[in-house]
Amino acid sequence: MSISFECDYTLGAHPRILDALVATNFSHQPGYGEDEFTLAAQKAILSAAGCPGGEVFLLSGGTQTNRTVISAVLSVYEGVIAAQTGHIAVHEAGAIEASGHKVLTLPSHAGKLSADDLENFMAAFNADPTRAHTVWPGMVYVSQPTEYGTVYSREELTGLYRVCREHGLYFYIDGARLGYALEGGFDGTLADIAASCDGFYVGGTKVGCLCGEALVFPKGAPKHFFTTVKQNGALLAKGRLLGVQFKTLFEDGLYFEISRNAIEKADRMRRLFSGLGFEFLLPTATNQIFVIMEKNLAQRLSEQVRFGFWEPYSATHDVYRFASCWATTDGDVDFLESALRRAL
Repeated sequence: MSISFECDYTLGAHPRILDALVATNFSHQPGYGEDEFTLAAQKAILSAAGCPGGEVFLLSGGTQTNRTVISAVLSVYEGVIAAQTGHIAVHEAGAIEASGHKVLTLPSHAGKLSADDLENFMAAFNADPTRAHTVWPGMVYVSQPTEYGTVYSREELTGLYRVCREHGLYFYIDGARLGYALEGGFDGTLADIAASCDGFYVGGTKVGCLCGEALVFPKGAPKHFFTTVKQNGALLAKGRLLGVQFKTLFEDGLYFEISRNAIEKADRMRRLFSGLGFEFLLPTATNQIFVIMEKNLAQRLSEQVRFGFWEPYSATHDVYRFASCWATTDGDVDFLESALRRAL
């Protein structure tokens, strides 16, 4: 038997989503997001986010979503600011650069971008007499939670947004794992996220959907955004496939319920590792745990449990990521404990 803690999208979808897809399968619906399920999902998401006057677009994947938003917002001479460890700077295969926009990286602090660093960067840029020869910053990108499982506080987000407004920068939040931040350490709500940025997305791929991300513009979308979505190959003819999923996720608080399950199981895993004397690369409160582990032990454990290599640490140890998800069970954590004890 092998249990996977490799990432949070190794499973299919929540059973309620699968049931809803089957139940609505023979309902004739308009295409391109005009179906009744997408319209209901959009309304429910805007209500949950406290911005009923905003706009929601459903796209199938995170990289698609990031590239489409950045393409829509930036002029041809502009780039997007991100932390050195930001997803668009590291793990999107140059998708943003391929769209014609440079990723301008700033220092990462436990995965996070700081308002002070952003302010200093903009001050230096504006003071540079040769700036006309450079890429102009037009947007700031962060992910909530970060690639390192850390969470921006409300104060940190509002601080970044303040600097963005002062310098005319668009502030965008990648929410691929947003549910795990909301239930795992963020001192606010989905409405607080919406109030702290110009655009963000509610991740579904990693939080219970087969696929899909719900892109939210609290104050309205960029001009002709629907056309930009299509131009980037991100518009589904059968938009209902995403609409049904997000309508189900936001019925009766399912999105928050299953996100909370991941956090509860991750907390059990943290206590397990800590109790056995393991150290962590950094403290996290979300579903991702970064464990410093002796290489030979990791090899033995990998014969029974799947988990991910994260980064080198020393000659004898590396950092490994263990991720819980919306469907992780207590039995999965029990198995991990037994396997770990056998491998020690």
